[in-house]
Amino acid sequence: MKEEHWKTAICIFSVTLMILVSIFVVSKIKTGNYNKELHHAVFSGEDLFSSDAIQKEGVYVKASARSSTWTKVFDLNNEGLVEPDYQAYTYDFSVTNDTKDEVKEFSFKLSFSSEVYIMSAWNGALEIHQQVTGGELVSLVPDMRVYDPSKHALDTVVVDGDPLIRMRVGDYLVYYPSSSMNAMEVPIKPLEGTTPGIILYVAIGDNIDGSTLSMDYRFHRVLKSEPLFWVSLAGFVIWLMALVNYGITTEQIRKYKKRHERDNEIIKESIETFTGFIDAKDPYTNGHSKRVAYYTRRLAKEMGFEGEALDRIYYTALLHDCGKIGVPDNILGKPGKLTEEEFEIIKSHTVRGGEILHRFKSLEHVEDGARYHHERYDGKGYPEGKAGNDIPLIARIICVADSYDAMNTDRVYRKKLSREQIINEITKNKGLQFDPQIADIMLDLLQNDTLGSEEG
Repeated sequence: MKEEHWKTAICIFSVTLMILVSIFVVSKIKTGNYNKELHHAVFSGEDLFSSDAIQKEGVYVKASARSSTWTKVFDLNNEGLVEPDYQAYTYDFSVTNDTKDEVKEFSFKLSFSSEVYIMSAWNGALEIHQQVTGGELVSLVPDMRVYDPSKHALDTVVVDGDPLIRMRVGDYLVYYPSSSMNAMEVPIKPLEGTTPGIILYVAIGDNIDGSTLSMDYRFHRVLKSEPLFWVSLAGFVIWLMALVNYGITTEQIRKYKKRHERDNEIIKESIETFTGFIDAKDPYTNGHSKRVAYYTRRLAKEMGFEGEALDRIYYTALLHDCGKIGVPDNILGKPGKLTEEEFEIIKSHTVRGGEILHRFKSLEHVEDGARYHHERYDGKGYPEGKAGNDIPLIARIICVADSYDAMNTDRVYRKKLSREQIINEITKNKGLQFDPQIADIMLDLLQNDTLGSEEG
């Protein structure tokens, strides 16, 4: 994999992970803020005392009085009363958590609309607020069941031996639920509830239906209840799967490329070994095939070819003279002028090469390089006299590279030409022997001394 692709992938995975971590952090912050938020609800009248009222709150309180026959005579002014004038009721305050979150803590304030007397309460503590001249009496009673008036500065009366806390209109109590193991009222689990109880004496025929209850509570929402948490978790799972898949794919590509490079090297070495046999037939052209293959690839690269396409062009050029394997050594190495019959044998190497490579299907159009590299752009070449763009492109490129190597090396019949002579020959034969565009590329490489060599 190219380095820039690797860097891009690292960047994408890093940025994505940062986004997912940010979403997770936001979910944590939202959950924490939600758990810190103090919720407030007020219940009175029908909302508090009617079980049929429609509830609009997720956490709500319902109050109900159990029937009672307990009565007492409250002759607080020593008027000689003999008939019971107050009756005791056990009031249940059912706190219901109709949400999917846990209620971590709650307290409620009960304000009275008529005079009542508190006898007992369970399981939590009562904070009593009594309005007096010049201020307010406040005292926390941890357990009304063992209430000792001597320990609290409250307006208390004793009736039939029972200490009762007097609550006038405007007075109120605050109930704090128990969290002990024996009477755990908090936390309240989702869709569950708890029922604190208070025993009150009210005037016979009266009730506390006009009282108001206000409740403060906080939730404990677990992180998994926050939608953004699941978004971040799902995103992370997808991110992790993508990372693993990317790693596996990258490793497979790396192995494929390594195997491909090894296979290419084997192919290259096999072809070079074969072409070495051909070049060895004539010591004056030894290395010719490799040099022509290099120049051909160099020209093709300037024409925009890259990657595997360049490899195929290189291998095709390596095999361009494979037909010479059938040409007798005495003709290939003949120092003097060839006879017409000998020249025809030499020319036949193009057709023979095309036939040899015809079955080489794994290298596309490889036979075109061998068969047509001696065709001329003006149509005066061999073996078929093709002209212009009718000549396969690979053959036109090899033609320029082959001719350059022929002019740039010593032959049995002459010494190699100088660079100026070669440039003149290529210029003179543009549009005749050579494709003019390919010839111009070769001229540009030669004039700028950027052609290089197979050894380099």
